[in-house]
Amino acid sequence: MSFLKVAEGSDFPIQNLPFGVFSTADNPNHRIGVAIGEQILDLTVVKHLFTGPVLSRKQHVFTQPTLNSFMSLGREAWGEARAVIQRLLSASEPTLRDNKELRKKAFVSQDSATMHLPAEIGDYTDFYSSRQHATNVGIMFRGKDNALMPNWLHLPVGYNGRASSVVVSGTPIRRPMGQMKPDDARDIQKWEYVPLGPFLSKSFGTTISPWVVTMEALLPFVIANPVQDPKPFPYLCSDDPYMFDINLFVSIKGEEMAEKVTICRSNFKNMYWTMKQQLAHHTVNGCNVRPGDLLASGTISGPDPESFGSMLELSWKGTKPIDLGSGHKRTFLQDGDEVILTGFCQGDCYRIGFGECVGKVLLAIQK
Repeated sequence: MSFLKVAEGSDFPIQNLPFGVFSTADNPNHRIGVAIGEQILDLTVVKHLFTGPVLSRKQHVFTQPTLNSFMSLGREAWGEARAVIQRLLSASEPTLRDNKELRKKAFVSQDSATMHLPAEIGDYTDFYSSRQHATNVGIMFRGKDNALMPNWLHLPVGYNGRASSVVVSGTPIRRPMGQMKPDDARDIQKWEYVPLGPFLSKSFGTTISPWVVTMEALLPFVIANPVQDPKPFPYLCSDDPYMFDINLFVSIKGEEMAEKVTICRSNFKNMYWTMKQQLAHHTVNGCNVRPGDLLASGTISGPDPESFGSMLELSWKGTKPIDLGSGHKRTFLQDGDEVILTGFCQGDCYRIGFGECVGKVLLAIQK
């Protein structure tokens, strides 16, 4: 338990401690912090307290404007940092608890902070690792007998995205322009993605949370990997569980709506390919990855209609309007709609949350 008050149901209890990059009105410098309740612990202020065998020689990583340098130190450093931060924030530790002057400098209210991208993202890869999602999309566009492409059960399918258009939560997303085949709903992507995959339909914006939740915080929620048939090649086989019980939600708030409405309730456990398998396949050909690179799971859909993870599925290609209540309906997003993505692991009297991913859809620029 922390000496700081953390509200019940907060995304950021002492068991979580995600890293992020923030600035404030009185200090516009981007700096690294850790979320605890409604506060941010400014690591530039307490960097001198990291005196362990690794970080005592690497305290400078906490003065950088991104997390890349800290990420590059590896698992031993991450574990050491987490242990130090948990100790500093615990109710039994006086270092911060009893030093009012240091506490005043070290803590910033999240309400008064501006969040930024947590890392410089050099490369971005988006996978397609939910079997239910891939099956649903395949049925809509190719029919039930050809829903999954022949390679899908043999390797984690993915495409290289556009790192320059990754934005932090709260950044509006402008609707893309592109060639359209005006026969039905999802026209830009359907027309352009054959034969080399998504291009303009996927390169214009990707929203991420400002908070980086560590794998150590997620380990209490690890579950068995899915049964995979056919058995993958040896480089994709691993006995250690690396699937996680993470509740996922998607909500919409239109400009004409008083409140947001949740339209999807899914779970990360609906993935078919694990994160380790994604990374193994990504690098098996010699492709290198670097600290700060972003790897995404792709849309995660469950077996029930309410767990379908995309508007395409929820409205079944625009044929079944989604009821948002009070007479409001959607088949696809409208200009002015705000989309809110959230996720958390539920523990015993605490939760590990990721913070919100929020983006408002803006009108496309007319050419």
